Amino acid sequence: QAQLVESGGGLVQPGGSLRLSCTGPGFTSKQCALDWYRQAAGKEREWVSSITPDGSTSYADSVQGRFAISDNKGKDTVYLQMNNLKPEDTAMYSCSSHRGWGRVCDFRGQGTQVTVSS
Repeated sequence: QAQLVESGGGLVQPGGSLRLSCTGPGFTSKQCALDWYRQAAGKEREWVSSITPDGSTSYADSVQGRFAISDNKGKDTVYLQMNNLKPEDTAMYSCSSHRGWGRVCDFRGQGTQVTVSS
């Protein structure tokens, strides 16, 4: 499994915004779908959002309308823009890719911590 690296996490006040990034050697959103997950302390891992090579995006109900997933022009980085953050969004956010279009995609990141607190 190849490595992805997440960045952009941190401490933010309720109502604030953060943008997470996910990238890694060999990954391209031209051929690999990318999924964001999160896991809060003491809770199960939860799917957050996905983007596929044709540009289709999907979101968990809990983040719909507040989060936006996108990729860059070079198709080597996927972003998760998180707006109007709530304390319940506090979690370790990680990205992974296991669905390929015309190739095998097998990537996983270690995660970046997001803490929403006043």
